[in-house]
Amino acid sequence: MTSPKTLLASKDLYPKKQFGQNFLRDPSTARMIVDRVLLSGDDIVLEIGAGLGALTLPAARTARHVYAVEKDYAVADVLKSELEKQGIYNVTLMTADILTVDIAAISSRENRKLVVLGNLPYNISSQILVALLAAKQSIARAALMFQKEVACRLAAGPGSKDYGRLSVMLQYSAEVRKLANVGAHLFLPAPKVASEVIEIRFKEIIENPAADETMLSDVVKAAFSTRRKTLKNALLNLRPKAKLDADSIMDILERAGIDPGRRAESLSVAEFVKLANRFAESQAAYKAL
Repeated sequence: MTSPKTLLASKDLYPKKQFGQNFLRDPSTARMIVDRVLLSGDDIVLEIGAGLGALTLPAARTARHVYAVEKDYAVADVLKSELEKQGIYNVTLMTADILTVDIAAISSRENRKLVVLGNLPYNISSQILVALLAAKQSIARAALMFQKEVACRLAAGPGSKDYGRLSVMLQYSAEVRKLANVGAHLFLPAPKVASEVIEIRFKEIIENPAADETMLSDVVKAAFSTRRKTLKNALLNLRPKAKLDADSIMDILERAGIDPGRRAESLSVAEFVKLANRFAESQAAYKAL
């Protein structure tokens, strides 16, 4: 792996803040991430934010094929040259915004679920995660580097101040575990915060599925929209969409066996599913009138 400083200097380039560019410059850390996600020769990898190839190169040397997505045209051009120099030809370099990439289409073309890797830009990491959740049927697992604060939120459980909407929706769909901490000094330029790599393994079968996952997402969003409020008050934010008044919300909470005086951060994922199912039932009954 040629150092990011050398590669950038060769083209008179520099890291761009608007793209959230912090290039991993330690090859042993990149290799460790690829090893810990247990890539095999049958895997098809989708890499988010390929940059100068820190993860691309070791992934391509292990996996069958890598789809490397890089938004910055100039950086993508440097990576293309580096891949050719290293004699790596099983990489499809896509100069695009990951939020516009059709993940399902890549999975369908390869006739298998994807393994997603990425050192995510901090400024849009939550948006990328939402996009991956929407494409979960096409993804087997992912190893993603987040700002440590965000990684803590994703893995947080009920009762924690870090527990929130993304915690619930991710843990509903996947098993989450920490893979590694990555210090700021291992990047060029060094970010002001530490990073953490987490593995996300999407569930083949959700044991306690929501009757309506859109409703689940809406309920969770409403519940956490005003964290200091009790559920009976916070869920009023759902009322215009659900066509339910305050009394109906109280009834739904009671039928779900959930104390209306509790707050969102105290509910488990299973309790959110139960609550969303009761909302879905009430919505169906309203439409039947």
